[in-house]
Amino acid sequence: MEVIHLQTPLKQEDVKGLRAGDYLLISGIMYTARDSAHRRMIEALDNHRPLPIPLPGSIIYYAGPAPAPPGKPIGSIGPTTSYRMDSYAPRLIEEGLSMMIGKGSRNKLVQQAMIDHEAVYCAAWGGAGALLAGCVKNAKCIAYEELGPEAIYELEVENFPVMVVNDTIGQDAYELMGGQQ
Repeated sequence: MEVIHLQTPLKQEDVKGLRAGDYLLISGIMYTARDSAHRRMIEALDNHRPLPIPLPGSIIYYAGPAPAPPGKPIGSIGPTTSYRMDSYAPRLIEEGLSMMIGKGSRNKLVQQAMIDHEAVYCAAWGGAGALLAGCVKNAKCIAYEELGPEAIYELEVENFPVMVVNDTIGQDAYELMGGQQ
């Protein structure tokens, strides 16, 4: 099985070439954001205020990091269930978001937005938060600090492993694998 290495910021041609079932190792910068941070970003867009992160070429990882143990940049950082962001995701995809990472399925509106605006959704392995934390080289809170683990963190990652679930042509890896997720 071939593993695709990607560097952020993502190039649109790289995103368009990804297919459901592809395994990726991502290096560079990604951002964490969960429900509360998504709500605030949508409010910012609705009020014509700038977002705290650039969307084109960016990755949002649905995760709330645990506090960093001594000598580590971050604590456990497992994926959050993605459907919790489904009401916000289409708008962020329309604004240029290239990739989302979480766990579980996405609704049809999110899947259609990915097709229409050439974005992808990937799964990280639930239950492997401590292992995934080992891929994080640096972490810092960059927005909404008062939200604690729901704040937006900028992560510098190296070889962060994910699998493409939904691609830009409408394929779904969970369906291709017989509905297992």
